Amino acid sequence: MSSSPQPGLERKIGPLQATAINMTQMCGIGPFVTIPAMVATLGGPQAMFGWLIGAIIALADGLIWAELGAALPGAGGTYVYLREAFGFRTGRLMPFLFAWSAVLFIPLIMSTGIIGLVQYLGYLIPGVADEGGTTGLGKVIGLGVIVLVVLALFRRIGEIGKLTTVLFAIMLFAALSVIVAAFTHFDGAQAFAFTPGAFSFGGGAFWAGLGAGLIIAIYDYLGYNTSAYLGGEVRDPGRTLPRSIIFSILGIMSLYFLLQLGVLGSIPLEELKSATSVASTVLEQAWGTGAAKAITVFIVIAAIGSVFAGLLGGSRVPFEAARDKVFLPVFAKLHPKLNLPTAGVLTMGLITAIGSLFTLTAVINAAVTVLVIIQSLAQVAAIVVLRRRRPELHRPYRQWLYPIPTVIALLGWVYIYFSATWLSIGLSVGWIALGVAAFLAYAKAERVWPFGPKGIQESFAGAAEGNGK
Repeated sequence: MSSSPQPGLERKIGPLQATAINMTQMCGIGPFVTIPAMVATLGGPQAMFGWLIGAIIALADGLIWAELGAALPGAGGTYVYLREAFGFRTGRLMPFLFAWSAVLFIPLIMSTGIIGLVQYLGYLIPGVADEGGTTGLGKVIGLGVIVLVVLALFRRIGEIGKLTTVLFAIMLFAALSVIVAAFTHFDGAQAFAFTPGAFSFGGGAFWAGLGAGLIIAIYDYLGYNTSAYLGGEVRDPGRTLPRSIIFSILGIMSLYFLLQLGVLGSIPLEELKSATSVASTVLEQAWGTGAAKAITVFIVIAAIGSVFAGLLGGSRVPFEAARDKVFLPVFAKLHPKLNLPTAGVLTMGLITAIGSLFTLTAVINAAVTVLVIIQSLAQVAAIVVLRRRRPELHRPYRQWLYPIPTVIALLGWVYIYFSATWLSIGLSVGWIALGVAAFLAYAKAERVWPFGPKGIQESFAGAAEGNGK
């Protein structure tokens, strides 16, 4: 079967737009609200190394996404990869579980962007946020922003690609402004004043807090895979997807490291650990209140862009699953004029709204643990299975130094998962168990595996696959 454009979806996203979508989703509000938490978790300036270790894990995982996305460029990303890798053994189970989980963890990650956005609005609008988090007014404003984002998604993919490029430029301006502001009054001695004994094994603050720090770091890097979710709408995916993934990780890694270093050298450590709008603080002490408020507006817009890009990509997951009759049929319907998955956009918007009512750390832990157990670890297995079982599959990009990056990603994800709170781990296992029960009920009703045939579907079998334009 050819990987030409799928019915109803248009390949309008080029390399620049794909990279912009990834980077806009990756940055958003994330580092602006989590830098203080990273410093507090790792005990001081050594937090800068937490970002670098997180980048190594993200890059290793990104190389998995690059190979799978180039070879299997369909809407829904992981859904397609798990369907192609595991269908011959467990039928529709794995792709179903991913769609089941993605409908939860993708909008939960987006809700953290709303929570952080409201924190920064607190710098501009008194009464929106306080030291305890967002107020009632802040929550109402957050819900209003979600409604605006969902409405903005109701347009053709070509228009969305152009809009995302603009949002990317705003995000880049905001991040670079904070970096420049931080380095205008940078204190190198303060930035590198590592806590005594921080790196000693067995009792150092760095190693004690590394697991929790990596949860924060990997949360901030998430989004490098957004273009893969849009694989059915990307031009020349065999080249565009790997480049957009790798370039976005390297670019964001550089931004995050400079942000962390600059902030460490411009704000005293104890003040930094408890800061709620650290970027605005840096800007104010460098250029005054007026400039700080003006650029904070751009930071808020960047946060909106991140939520926009995340819901854009995530809404395609239940669409692809429903087209395969693995998910509720309503998710397979496209808007009659705009060719977008209406039910996916609305459902994920609703869950984002619910998630925005909780605390930032609780939502991050819940989202990351659910993501790891069914997406990240499953994709590690998928690339190995497909390499062994389908060596003839056309791979426009093959992972560099395979299997070393795959092993690094595996070890990193396992470590991150068991570093989460036990409540989050329990909830993630419970959600998957509930998903298995739902699948068994569906399989029995549809008389498919394990109550009937597996219904194996290998849509990317030809030698020319992966290069559809």
